[in-house]
Amino acid sequence: MIGLTRIILRLGRNPDAGFPDGHDDYGYVIQAPLDVAGKLDAALWRDKKELCTVRRFHPHEAASDGWLRHRGDNWYFWYDEADEGPEEPLFKLGAKELRAGEYVTVREADGDALTFRVAEATHI
Repeated sequence: MIGLTRIILRLGRNPDAGFPDGHDDYGYVIQAPLDVAGKLDAALWRDKKELCTVRRFHPHEAASDGWLRHRGDNWYFWYDEADEGPEEPLFKLGAKELRAGEYVTVREADGDALTFRVAEATHI
């Protein structure tokens, strides 16, 4: 799968949401195309979109599997089964560098906007 990166997001500090120290067992594993600057590459995504997946993990919920999708300037996670939840928009993800130590915001199905830390970004 040349051109893709496995990105692991773990819940960062979100004191207002009840996670003052974050939570390493809550997050996402994404396969995505990144350019040399570590940002999402929309052109490569179009060529490999069926390989661009997401897996949401949570200590109190079953894992959910879906896809990284792109529409206009927006990126979001899309799940194909009703019990996995609706799509989850990613705040300005196209402008973010997805390198270890960076942060991204995900608006989850319940409406909460949570901050996640990029724990790992490994070329696959």
